Amino acid sequence: MYHLLSRVRGVVVSRRTSWLVALLPLLLAGALIGLGEGERDRTPLDNVPAGADSTAALELAEELPEQDGTVAVVLFTADDDGPLGERVPELEGLVAELTGGAPTLQPSEDGTAAIAVVPLDASSATEVSDAVTDLRDRLADGVPDGLTAQVTGPAGIEADLAAVFEGADLRLLAITALVVAVLLVVTYRSPILWVVPLLVVGAADRLAAVLATHVLALLDVAWDESTVGILSVLVFGAGSNYALLLISRYRDELRSREDRFAAMDVALRHTAEAVLTSASTVVVGVLTLVLSLTPTTRGLGIACAVGITVAALFVLLVLPAALVCFGRWIFWPTAPKHGDAVLAESRSTWRRIGDVVARRPAAYVVGSAVLLVALAAGTTQISTGLGTSEQFLDTPEAITASERIAESFPAGTAEPTQVVTRADADDVSAAVEGVDGVDAVRVTNEGAGVTQLDVTLASTPGSDAAEASVEDLRAALADFPDTHVGGASADSLDEADGNARDRLVILPLILLLVLGVLGLLLRSILAPVILVGTVVATFAAALGASWWIFTGLLGFANLAGNVPLFAFLFLVALGIDYNIFLVTRTREEAREHGTREGVLRALGATGGVITSAGILLAAVFAVLGVLPLVVLAQLGVVICIGVLLDTLLVRTVVVPAIVRLLGERFWWPRQHA
Repeated sequence: MYHLLSRVRGVVVSRRTSWLVALLPLLLAGALIGLGEGERDRTPLDNVPAGADSTAALELAEELPEQDGTVAVVLFTADDDGPLGERVPELEGLVAELTGGAPTLQPSEDGTAAIAVVPLDASSATEVSDAVTDLRDRLADGVPDGLTAQVTGPAGIEADLAAVFEGADLRLLAITALVVAVLLVVTYRSPILWVVPLLVVGAADRLAAVLATHVLALLDVAWDESTVGILSVLVFGAGSNYALLLISRYRDELRSREDRFAAMDVALRHTAEAVLTSASTVVVGVLTLVLSLTPTTRGLGIACAVGITVAALFVLLVLPAALVCFGRWIFWPTAPKHGDAVLAESRSTWRRIGDVVARRPAAYVVGSAVLLVALAAGTTQISTGLGTSEQFLDTPEAITASERIAESFPAGTAEPTQVVTRADADDVSAAVEGVDGVDAVRVTNEGAGVTQLDVTLASTPGSDAAEASVEDLRAALADFPDTHVGGASADSLDEADGNARDRLVILPLILLLVLGVLGLLLRSILAPVILVGTVVATFAAALGASWWIFTGLLGFANLAGNVPLFAFLFLVALGIDYNIFLVTRTREEAREHGTREGVLRALGATGGVITSAGILLAAVFAVLGVLPLVVLAQLGVVICIGVLLDTLLVRTVVVPAIVRLLGERFWWPRQHA
């Protein structure tokens, strides 16, 4: 393996072949990017956990006839919020035109609103969005003066959710690239150098999106609009971190060597181990998501594994070759000169911080632990689960209309709960009507021995009261064969159970796998346990601090159910990177200077680049907030806080202090580095 890596380095940094290694992958990436992202027909089963009762309801409903369409609920109100009165006949005529049949207008008891159910011949997300847009256009042209029409219901909510991501990939990519560019300029203080890593990582990002979606399509694994967004942020963040580490080492080696090719060869040799270990840790971590019960979560894990692999390969192959094609002037105006002091020998800010920590390491460990525990206290108050109306940062029309319907009709009118059964429909209806919280029940489809009943609940969909009604329904129908309860409230309940199960299975597995990777890298038991323990403490502190921000500053009532799992995964997998960068350099320095001095020299050499990498990664994940979905905004905040804590406190203070306390015992059962 060593000889193979040596030969690869020889090709990457050769005077004769470097330009080919830099150019050919970029041309190949351009050609593959031209193919476009993969496509797959999405189904309602993509976002519900396997084995759940709501999932079984969807599967059974597929046997019903005429299931290719969906329905929208149109709400009519007067502009002055008064009664509709004599305007009702006009609305009945409009509804008859929309439905192509007899009017189905249903006025409210207080007379201030009316609703109509409009079937739409659409099944895919694109078709639903187009159909809802067309319906809204027709309503805008046909609604009588003085009245307002709004579209909600299953179709309206699906269309508005899809609208969140219209142009989102391009917007997210542009803002992410801008953030990375600014931080690279600040880090390198060069108006030229930043262009090279940004182009390399940008090409890796676009190639990763194409490859990942085609792999998912080939494997028939589900993904959704947020998958590519999270993938892009991950590739830009991790790829830029790897690039910062390589360029920092290359610049340092240029101070020791006249020949830039020799300098890059040494830099690549020392950097490759840390980058490959880091990438392996992230890949292994994200692949644990394939054990999730939710199909789109499994798709996210596979996509992220592809993305990290592409990012690491581009940074280790394309970036070194591209950099050595230029002279030292690429670092202008602070180009390193042969003979300048290397970072490990200099009295950098980070070395001075390390010296301060080294004087009283125990005090810094205890003080840091107290701070992390105090921040983590917020985790004891966390509640999870978002209702439909709580998923958007900006309230769309479908949610506004649904909330208005709840003022004049039973709250569950816009999003009825479905009962799908093979049992006798009359018996099932009677059982449903006897459940508290049920306002109405009616048969909406039947055939092939299967019946679907729409159940209108008195409670707002997704609320605690609605979920309690779903549980009561399931209890009342438990004795009916092949009978299942679905719909928005049932989905929320089952998603919460699925998320809890995923955390129980996946979180311990992530820790074991990361411990295994670190154990192989360091050939130690104690060091991996310490490093993983610090990252877990960082996660708990970040989650607790974020909860106070969410409830105190941002006004969120709950945390999205999958945020703890995703935040833990990314913080452990990515947060361990900085410890890997620090500890691998510590081991290198310890061979000559001993572990206690080695960690200070490593901190001095890597402190600047790791801090820059952490700030960059935190900023990149914060960019998720540009998408108006609460789950992505919350995920971005937790990871941003966690990365900053890990970079500025754990890696700078806690780990060096622990290594200073333990000395050579840090590598136990090995005797030395």
